[in-house]
Amino acid sequence: MNTNYVILALCVIVMLSYLYNIISRKTRIPSVLWLLATGILFNYVDGDGLVPLNVINKSVQVLGTIGLIMIILEAALDLHIEKDKIKLIIRAFVSALLILLVSSFSIAYIISGWMGDDFINCLVYATPLSIVSSAIVIPSVGMLTPETKEFLIYEASFSDILGILFFNYLIGVDQFTIGNGALYLGSIAISIVVSVGVAVLLIYLLNKITQEIKFFLIFAVLVALYAFGKIIHLPSLLIILFFGLIINNRNILGDIPLINKLIPNDRRFKQLEEQTKVITFETSFVVRTFFFMLFGYSIDLQKMVQNDVLIVGSFIVLCLLVVRFIFLKYTNPQESPLPELFMMPRGLITILLFYSIPDQYKLTDFNNGILFFVIMVTSFMMMLGLLTAPKNIIDEVERTG
Repeated sequence: MNTNYVILALCVIVMLSYLYNIISRKTRIPSVLWLLATGILFNYVDGDGLVPLNVINKSVQVLGTIGLIMIILEAALDLHIEKDKIKLIIRAFVSALLILLVSSFSIAYIISGWMGDDFINCLVYATPLSIVSSAIVIPSVGMLTPETKEFLIYEASFSDILGILFFNYLIGVDQFTIGNGALYLGSIAISIVVSVGVAVLLIYLLNKITQEIKFFLIFAVLVALYAFGKIIHLPSLLIILFFGLIINNRNILGDIPLINKLIPNDRRFKQLEEQTKVITFETSFVVRTFFFMLFGYSIDLQKMVQNDVLIVGSFIVLCLLVVRFIFLKYTNPQESPLPELFMMPRGLITILLFYSIPDQYKLTDFNNGILFFVIMVTSFMMMLGLLTAPKNIIDEVERTG
C-alpha cells in the first residue's frame, strides 16, 4: 500500500474521532460507539483483507496496554481528593469492589453451567467481563452533573485497578488459600508504599529537568515500570495512579516537609501540572481512537448473532444489570438509580485481559462472540443511561464548560 495513503488514512481517523466527540455531546451517543461502528464498517467494505488479523490483534494488545496506562493517568489527573468527597470516594470504591466480586462469581456460575468447565477457569473468564471500562466512561460523562461524573470516574478507575489485581491473583497462584490471599494483599500494600515513593521521585525529576523534551521521557518510564511490574507480577498500575493523583492533589501533601522540599508548590509546579494534563489528555485521545477503531475492525458480526452468544451474552448482561441495580438501590434508596445504572460499559480492560489469559486457563469451547456481544450491548446501554440524564442539567453543564 502506498505510504501516503496510510498517512492520509491515519489523519482522517483522528479527524473523525474529533468530529465524533462533537457529535457525542449533541446526540449523547458515546464517541466510542462511533469509533467501533466505523471500524466495523471498514471491515465490512474491506473485502481484500488489507490488514491481517494477527497484526490487528497484536496492535490491539499494544495499544490497549498503552491506552490503559494513559487512561488511568487521565482519570487520576481529573480527580480532586477533598475532605468533603471522602464519602463519595468510599462509596465508589465499595461499589467497584462489591459489584466486581459479585458479578465475577455470578458470571462464572453462568459460564460453568453452560460449558461444564472448571469453576476457577470460568472465574478467570468472568472477571474481565465484570470490569467497568474507564476508557469508555471517562470521555463520555462530561455532560453529567459534577457529583455523578466524579462518582462514575472514581468507580470506573477503581473497577479497572481492582479488576486487574483480582485477575492477576487468579492466574498467579497455584492454590486459593487464606495464606496465599494474605501474601498477595501484603504485596499490594508494599506496592502502594513503593508506588508513592516512585511517583514522588518521578514528579521531582519531571520538575527538575530543564530540557523541553521531558514529558514523553517520563511517560516512557511509566510504561516501562508498568511492563516490568507485569513481568514480575506486581500491581505496577498503582504507580501510574499515584503519579497522577499526587500531581493533581499536591495540596494534600503540604504538611510533609520532605515533599515540600522535593516538590515545591510554586508557579513552576503549576505549569508542570497544566502541561502534564494537556499532553496526557491529547495522547489518551489518540491512543483510544486507534484502539477502538482497530477493535471494531476485528469484530466478527456473524459470531454475535449465533444462538449460544445471544443466550449466554444476554444472561451475562442481565446479571451485570441486576447486581448493579441492587447495589445502587441499597446504598442510595431515595435517589433514582439512573443514569448510573446503565453506566457500566465493558471495553479496553476487558479486551486486554481476555488476550492475556494463560493457556492453562483457556476454555477451548468459549465463543469469543460473547465478548463482542457484552461490550457492544453494555456500550449501547450506557448510551441509554446518558439519554436518561435530564436535559436541563446537560444544558447547564454545557453552559458552564
